[in-house]
Amino acid sequence: MKMANSNPKLFNSKTLKFSVLLLLAVFLSLAPSPALSKSRRPITDTEIRQKKNECYADIESGLWGWQCKSSMIAKENCVLRCLSPPCYELVYESDPLEEGEKDFIRSQEYKYCMHS
Repeated sequence: MKMANSNPKLFNSKTLKFSVLLLLAVFLSLAPSPALSKSRRPITDTEIRQKKNECYADIESGLWGWQCKSSMIAKENCVLRCLSPPCYELVYESDPLEEGEKDFIRSQEYKYCMHS
């Protein structure tokens, strides 16, 4: 018995498209999201110091551009951004540190952000 609308090419094309979309959906659902990919353990003070020293070295070598070497406070803002872009954005981006400014509250917020 023949099926009324059995077109092997159409069926194969639809099946292929569906399979590709299904595989893509599965792949995307398994891929780690940057927003959700926080480490399972908080960063230690030793790791922060090590990364901070690496950031200072990168800035001194010019990897962050001349503006990061234009003043001590510009360098400090760049180091904070280098250490943790999401924490810098959350705490300092809208109001970067200024010359001579000591902002204990924001530094604690940044540190808390880094450790969480």
